[in-house]
Amino acid sequence: MPVKGKRGKAVRRNNSDSDDESVTDTGSYNSDVHGVPSEGNNDENDVDENHEQDSCNDEIDGLTSKSAQSRVSHFLKVGNYFTDKCVPDFIEGRKFTLTDAIERSLKKGKGEERSAAAKLSTLMCAQLGDCAEDVYRDLKATMTKIANDNAASIAGRSECCWSLSMNQFLSGKDLGEFVELSQVLSNVFAGSYPKGNGAVAKVTPELAVLHATAISSWTLLLTTMSSGDVNNLLKSAQTNASVPSLDQLSGLLRSPHLDVRTTAGEALAVIFELGRGHSDDYEQAWAEELVEILKELATDSSKFRAKKDRTIQRATFRDILRYIEEDITPEIRIRFGKETLLLNGWCVRARYNAFCRLLGPGINIHLAENQVLRDVFDLGNKIIEPIEDKTMKVPKLQKTLANAAAFKARTKYRNKCRSERSADLDADEF
Repeated sequence: MPVKGKRGKAVRRNNSDSDDESVTDTGSYNSDVHGVPSEGNNDENDVDENHEQDSCNDEIDGLTSKSAQSRVSHFLKVGNYFTDKCVPDFIEGRKFTLTDAIERSLKKGKGEERSAAAKLSTLMCAQLGDCAEDVYRDLKATMTKIANDNAASIAGRSECCWSLSMNQFLSGKDLGEFVELSQVLSNVFAGSYPKGNGAVAKVTPELAVLHATAISSWTLLLTTMSSGDVNNLLKSAQTNASVPSLDQLSGLLRSPHLDVRTTAGEALAVIFELGRGHSDDYEQAWAEELVEILKELATDSSKFRAKKDRTIQRATFRDILRYIEEDITPEIRIRFGKETLLLNGWCVRARYNAFCRLLGPGINIHLAENQVLRDVFDLGNKIIEPIEDKTMKVPKLQKTLANAAAFKARTKYRNKCRSERSADLDADEF
């Protein structure tokens, strides 16, 4: 049960400030822009689509070019196309070509190339659905090796950690796969655990980004597990090195780096949400110790922290503290097109943040059209809008003539009104 307050029927609050198109920069995008065809006939849209796909095919051919800089450019352009368009059939037809090019760049490339290649694999999996398992299986060993390689670039390691988690999440693997990948990810962020004497670990800002990414990746996988499995795994954490303990995760809240603190706090919130599904009084005694740390973070006003960092930290940990103490979860509504996605829990919030990281402004397009994402967020089948009105394009000349006629009518009416007012003024003078 919650540490303080009554459990009963917890009152949820709506975050009206978040009731917009999407998070941060995604608000100005709308699925209607890239989704169903706008004004114009189907032939014109088909020609445009074929031209875009031909251009993408040229970029795919360039993924194996001799120049590393050229390969990076092609990876980014193909990735942008997969972000802006929902084209699962197009990807399915080129799955093996793309996977082979990605694996080659992961093995022989450097930081930026590895990062772009790993991200492209996840953009593929986000549209392939059941077929994502093939991509995950073919690239898993290579990505795992890079994630564990301390000599590899941090950018490449970070993206491989994230891609391993996302690709496994999208391919729907079982508990055994989670334990194996949990070992990889927890080994990465273990560098931010407090030392044996309680001293805070000294980590560079660049390495902290890697650790925060690994924590978020681990948290995403946690959302796929049942309450009972999470409870059993965490109980075995003292003897099972593949699973971090609650004490180790709470120790990350002392990190000097904001990203590590916030991602660790969100991981704990997910654990408590799943744990309370197993038992109302989940980790009651331990939670009382955690509350004191959360209170410090939720009210932190240390001047040595940047003002923006303090604001983000206080907002994040106020929500987490309210959940741990009172079992009140913040609700966020995401509007896209004519639909609304309700984020009413920490697990669904972690999943949404993961896809926002992957798709950026394209999240609205995929929420509307990508059946894989619609299944993840229980949105049902995508809405097919009638195309009759959208395909009837009014000729430009007809629009011009109609506007001219309306302008002429308005001018006549206004001249008539002016004449009547002038006549009335003349009569008053006499």
